[in-house]
Amino acid sequence: MNSLDDVSHKRAKLKRHPLGHDGRAVALTDLAKALHDRFQKVAVVADLEEAITLAREALELRPSGHPDRSISLNNLACVLKDRSQKQATMPDLEEAIKLFREALELRPSGHPDRPSSLRHLSVCLSNRYDVMRITTDLEESVSLGRAALELCPPGHSDRGTSLNNLAYCLMGRFQKHAAIQDLEEAIELYREALELRSSGHIDRSSSFHNLAFCLSMRYDDKRVAADLEEAVTLGRAALQLRPAGHPERGISISNLACDLRRKFWMQAEMPDILEEAIELHRAALELRPSGHSDQLSLLHNLSACLLDRYTSQKAATDLEEALTFVCAALELCPPGRPDHGAILKLAEHGVKLAIRYIIPATIPTRLLHTLTGTLCDLEAQISHFTSSQQYNQLLSSCTTCEQDQRMELIHANVSEYFQYAMFSHRWGEGEPSLRDVEGQPIYDMSDTGGFGKLQGFCLAAREEGYMWAWSDTCCIDKDSIFELRRTIGSMFGWYRQSALTIVYLSDVPDTGSFESSEWFRRGWTLQELLAPPRLLFYSKDWSLYKNLTSPNHKTDAAILAELEKATGIDSRTLTDFSPGMTDVRSRLQWASSRRTTRPEDIAYSLFGIFDLNLPVLYGEGDNDALGRLLAAIISQFGDISVLDWVGEASSFNSCFPAHITFYQTLPSPLAPRSDAEEHTLLMGQQPPPSSAALQKLLHSLTEPPLPQILGQRLKLPCIAYHVTAIQLKTADQHASSYTYEVQAAGLRRLEITLRSELENVTMSPDALRLVRPWHRCLLGPPTQLYTTAEEQLFNTLGMPFNALLLTQTHHDSYKRIASSTLITAQPTDTASILQSEVEVLEVV
Repeated sequence: MNSLDDVSHKRAKLKRHPLGHDGRAVALTDLAKALHDRFQKVAVVADLEEAITLAREALELRPSGHPDRSISLNNLACVLKDRSQKQATMPDLEEAIKLFREALELRPSGHPDRPSSLRHLSVCLSNRYDVMRITTDLEESVSLGRAALELCPPGHSDRGTSLNNLAYCLMGRFQKHAAIQDLEEAIELYREALELRSSGHIDRSSSFHNLAFCLSMRYDDKRVAADLEEAVTLGRAALQLRPAGHPERGISISNLACDLRRKFWMQAEMPDILEEAIELHRAALELRPSGHSDQLSLLHNLSACLLDRYTSQKAATDLEEALTFVCAALELCPPGRPDHGAILKLAEHGVKLAIRYIIPATIPTRLLHTLTGTLCDLEAQISHFTSSQQYNQLLSSCTTCEQDQRMELIHANVSEYFQYAMFSHRWGEGEPSLRDVEGQPIYDMSDTGGFGKLQGFCLAAREEGYMWAWSDTCCIDKDSIFELRRTIGSMFGWYRQSALTIVYLSDVPDTGSFESSEWFRRGWTLQELLAPPRLLFYSKDWSLYKNLTSPNHKTDAAILAELEKATGIDSRTLTDFSPGMTDVRSRLQWASSRRTTRPEDIAYSLFGIFDLNLPVLYGEGDNDALGRLLAAIISQFGDISVLDWVGEASSFNSCFPAHITFYQTLPSPLAPRSDAEEHTLLMGQQPPPSSAALQKLLHSLTEPPLPQILGQRLKLPCIAYHVTAIQLKTADQHASSYTYEVQAAGLRRLEITLRSELENVTMSPDALRLVRPWHRCLLGPPTQLYTTAEEQLFNTLGMPFNALLLTQTHHDSYKRIASSTLITAQPTDTASILQSEVEVLEVV
């Protein structure tokens, strides 16, 4: 008979036993029991409420001395116990305990139902201990549970239930007193109970779950890996027996997730375990809506797992999500709650991880603390910040701000606290290194040489109101090639993000001008001039340059005029410089007159200016360092202006210069004519090209392939002209001057003068090409002079251009020759222009 039919049957029976009928108490008891059974299956609260009402009426019909009073006492206590668990009502639990005690007195030793009364009272006392933490309740629950088990020897139908109840009480006592013998006994009792609950038993999942929980606690105490492995296995078994919709599925998911996190900590090389734990915690949280008693622990545990994964994989999204969950947990657990301290500690851990994530991306790895003169690494920086009032305010704000603002809030606070000044100077003798200043304040050191300069910098930064400062002398571990490479890749950004850059001109007296300072001729100081938003110049005696008190010398009109003259860089660029590929050729020219101590640094100092992230390979030489820089500019941005130079060719690629000094002069094909003169010179008396011919030309030249670097080979899109003849015209060996006359198909005859004689000039002319490197940007923006893009392209192609002379090698590739002179070429006529087409040559 199903529960619905049983209730209907018992309700009909009760109607046949009205008030005053001798069998009414039995009918009430039977209907109450049927409703209680149905509640335990389908959890309809109305069934439980009616069962309580009926059980009370039945108890009233069985006063003291009635032979069945203990049954009614027990029945009413059971339904009250269930309501107390369902609705967390202490009055129901208190009444249930009172009723169970009275029932126990009516069931003396030898009574067949005494084990049941002992067990029920034990469970209720254990439940009251869970809420009120009264130790005597816990001890009595253990004693009663043990007494119940003694009355249920092997083979007794209630032995499994008694084993389980005593184990639960012992587990609670272990959690209270940490007596390992209680936990050991609980494990053995749960094992025996599991053996009695074979496959298909209604309580088998509970046995799996409880035994797994005890083994997890023993693992926490003894760190025996086998306990954790078994706990995970049992947890999975429990979860399989609790499918979707099962009332205990959530707790099984949560406990298994916690065990998997423990296993991850034991075997950190298995990230899949942590992934599963996170997914299980998410699933458990979905089963625990807002207001559920388990939501707090789930938020806490999920946050901890996400922070573990962040620590392992450094995914910022995990960090942001973990902070969201742990802050939500804090809202549910105000100060005074038992778990508040643990959750607050986890929140602080998350915020510290966020700070640790943000600091390296925001400020240099090491900073000088200008108030004390001590050098602080990342840990010391974090320690300073977390000891500040600003950090305490940040923690408070993180728990109340909007989710999408939390990381931004942390970043803003970190950036504000660590506003720092950068140092720019010309290195001299005796500069202090990292090892020289570690562990002692710089203010306690000698005030001469490099130490005195460092002290002057920190004092100047402090006077400007900055607590933190960075110097390239002592804030880098130059013994670590990894750190050195990272620093070189980060320095432009550090200067750009600084609150102030202090430039010390050691060779400029207090009344002098800085135009002749060596600072303007050093390679690294170019980015130190361009990157900072705010900059102050100091003269030799640490007074402000020319005693100018403007807050930013980069916006001071008088100093800007001097800077333009000293650097050749216009004031707008000086005040509003953006790293990247704008005006590449000019940027190379700015660096061309500068020097560095290490030859490779002349290229490395430009990485930030061009916004490139390239490896630093000291020992490769300046040829390869500059070659890699130029190759990256071409490969990533297709800029061929880097090929516009005159001088010695690089061993990296013959189209690149051997030294950056060859960019000092910006080659110009011919003295400029007016647009009208150029047009007349080109067209002469020739008939204008047809519209169709111009459209064909435009189509072929506006979508050329981009140049590429493969290894050290340049794939160069260009308009190539076959050299038909090359002849030595004049030679002056005393003056090292050799003039050649060159003829190429489609180009006007031209002459080139070299300092050395060309090799193999008698080679087949077919091996030589005069080429015009081509990129669609060479067309330039539309102008009012030309009515159509076709006309603009036609006239552009007719103008003189800087040509490269290439000779073919033995492997169908080319090499640039005669790079020491400017070669100016120009098409002969309309026909030669219309025949222009782009081909790709490989140049080594």
